[in-house]
Amino acid sequence: MSTHSVLGREVRMPVRIRLAHAFLATYPVPAAAAQQLIDYSGLRILRVPGGRAMCTLVFVDYVDGDLGPYNEFGVSFMVRHHTASTASGFGDLRDLATGRAGVLIHRLPVDGDFTLAAGRGIWGFPKELAQFVVDHKGRTRSGALHQDGQLIADLTIRPGLMTPGRRATTSSFDAYSHIDGITRCTRWQMRPSGMRVRFGGARLTLGDHPIAEELRSIGLPRRALMSSAVSRLAMTFEDAVAI
Repeated sequence: MSTHSVLGREVRMPVRIRLAHAFLATYPVPAAAAQQLIDYSGLRILRVPGGRAMCTLVFVDYVDGDLGPYNEFGVSFMVRHHTASTASGFGDLRDLATGRAGVLIHRLPVDGDFTLAAGRGIWGFPKELAQFVVDHKGRTRSGALHQDGQLIADLTIRPGLMTPGRRATTSSFDAYSHIDGITRCTRWQMRPSGMRVRFGGARLTLGDHPIAEELRSIGLPRRALMSSAVSRLAMTFEDAVAI
């Protein structure tokens, strides 16, 4: 079991998140534009029919975990696993359906100094400080993210139908990150329960911040492909491996 020293505290691996709340919206964007945006990572966008890529915006409230309580906003893209040998669209769909794809964490604002230091130092996640106003418990889920007085994104979703089965099930994707010229891969397991999903169901307002302009530049559509809310989420993060 490895350990890391973060701001004078010891963090033992794997890091466990015992309770979090989350809501998210997934948007289809032009694959070529998405690929150009993430070229820095050396990874390849996972392509779905219509020459599209999958971009997800997510707000997470970490309630009980090894890194303490904090809020997080993520911009991520589904990518081909770095070990994948296929470059076909059929292979991409198969890997997505079977959980053999990966997810690149492209942006990751947070509101805590400790989680920022741990995220960057242990996994190479691109964490940066921002300000959050979020509601994970209302009839609608909403989150507004600001940095340096500028709005990045304001996202509201309407929770849909409860997914079959009330017990938590484990799912996993390898999570990719890139800072300081290094791309890393982290094994990431999730146990979501109380998940509600619907087609569409999201209202997004982008501000004038450079991250908002970046999202506009890749052709983020007004309508989400799908949105979901998770009432209880547990996660486990293992050590990162440079690829």
